[in-house]
Amino acid sequence: ARSRGARGGAGAETQVGNDLGSPEPLRWLLRSPFDRNVPVQLELQELLFDHVFQRLGVASQGCVDHPIVLTEAVCNPLYSRQMMSELLFECYQVPKVSYGVDSLYSFYHNRRQNWPCSGLVISSGYQCTHILPVLEGRLDAKNCKRINLGGCQAAVYLQRLLQLKYPGHFAAITLSRMEEILHEHSYIAEDYIEELQKWRSPEYYENNMHKMQLPFSNKLLGSTLTSEEKQERRQQQLRRLQELNARRREEKLQLDQERLDRLLYVQELLEDGQMDQFHKALVELNMDSAEELQSYINKLSLSVEQTKQKILQAEVNIEVDVVDSKPETPDLDPLGSEPSLEDVESINEFEPLFAEEQPEVEKPVAAVQPVFNLAEYHQLFLGTERIRAPEIVFQPSLIGEDQAGIAETMQYVLERYSKEQQAILVQNVFLTGGNTMYPGLKARVQKELLEMRPFKSSFQVHLASSPVLDAWYGARDWAVEYMTREEGWITRKDYEEKGGEYLKEHCASNVYVPIRLPKQVPRTAEALAPSRALTSSAGNPCEQA
Repeated sequence: ARSRGARGGAGAETQVGNDLGSPEPLRWLLRSPFDRNVPVQLELQELLFDHVFQRLGVASQGCVDHPIVLTEAVCNPLYSRQMMSELLFECYQVPKVSYGVDSLYSFYHNRRQNWPCSGLVISSGYQCTHILPVLEGRLDAKNCKRINLGGCQAAVYLQRLLQLKYPGHFAAITLSRMEEILHEHSYIAEDYIEELQKWRSPEYYENNMHKMQLPFSNKLLGSTLTSEEKQERRQQQLRRLQELNARRREEKLQLDQERLDRLLYVQELLEDGQMDQFHKALVELNMDSAEELQSYINKLSLSVEQTKQKILQAEVNIEVDVVDSKPETPDLDPLGSEPSLEDVESINEFEPLFAEEQPEVEKPVAAVQPVFNLAEYHQLFLGTERIRAPEIVFQPSLIGEDQAGIAETMQYVLERYSKEQQAILVQNVFLTGGNTMYPGLKARVQKELLEMRPFKSSFQVHLASSPVLDAWYGARDWAVEYMTREEGWITRKDYEEKGGEYLKEHCASNVYVPIRLPKQVPRTAEALAPSRALTSSAGNPCEQA
């Protein structure tokens, strides 16, 4: 996010990552270099690189003398890789760079001695989900599939569900809170329809429903202030407004007086006969004649007088308010005067009439108590929403997306291989990515595989040890192992000779598909070709016929 900066002060300030704090107040300012998971705005990517190098303590002035291992999207467009290589080599002067796929780095990090080199990687992240077949340690890019659904779409869907359920808390149901609910309260149902039937039971609902407390204020407007305090607050606000208006009038009077003095000085030049200076001053004032000058002088003089009158009137009003604010004292009888005998007798006559209507002693008014519990009113009850939001990766039709879910896509990918290769792939179904951390996801994938695989066939499903960080750990392991080798590293010489889209393949990289442009026939050959044809046909009359 890039703030606009103070008026007339320093320039805009750029905040990256955790420096933003809460993203909700700045959500309309947030910018990203990515379109889904492909970087497209390289000027923002440069800001991110500067931030990363600064936090790592790496000097980025002039050059960054360190090899770079960078993750990229599966089947990344060549243009995106070209722009990234150009940024790293031209702007930061890095010695060499390597590109890899994050989910393959995670697969590389979690490999064990008894693990096969082949497998089916299911990677679900913030923006999309990938099904990646790996055969003999290399990615089969032709059969990779992507689903344009991830954690972001699940959070937006959950936000819509809760905003429809609690329209009174529309503003408090933010995307940040929805992501928190997804991480801490959601789970994947092994059988979605059966799980919904369980939620219809009131007992099951009470036992499995989660409550989330929204922030609220325990003060009710008008319940803690007496009428005297309210009156005092109004008087204070009125006093502040009067002071503010008086200050503005004084500033306006000062500016108008300065302008009037300037115009009067120019008029004196005319009266003294200094015509050259007078015309020069008129040009500076953007005026054409002495009549226009006189008109402006009259208007400013009237404005100055009116402002002075308003200031005097305001001062008089303030004095009157101060005088009127004194408490009024009722008229009292002179000291020492006693009621007459006739008055006492008249009072005694009417005393029994008013005995029953004597006013009661006023009791202190207690503070108004709320008629309901505010804390309970600001609670979200999470029921079936806990399973509906993450279910969209298996049933995209829940949010109106015309796509296949994980199970259908996985079956489609497996059917593109022979039965022997299918048996090899399903022996190592590997789950990675932040969107695979839902409880119950591994059991759901096992259930889907059990339904689509042949009777009594075996398969194994593994979950990454750390689905979010294993991509980084895998890239670290690969960099340490291949640091002294040439495999997988693109040097500056390679970049200059073969272009920015060039890629050296390795065990965790994409497959390099170079740009194949059609060969252009030289113009001289095109011109000679028809003449040769005419010559050959002219020499043979039979061919002419």
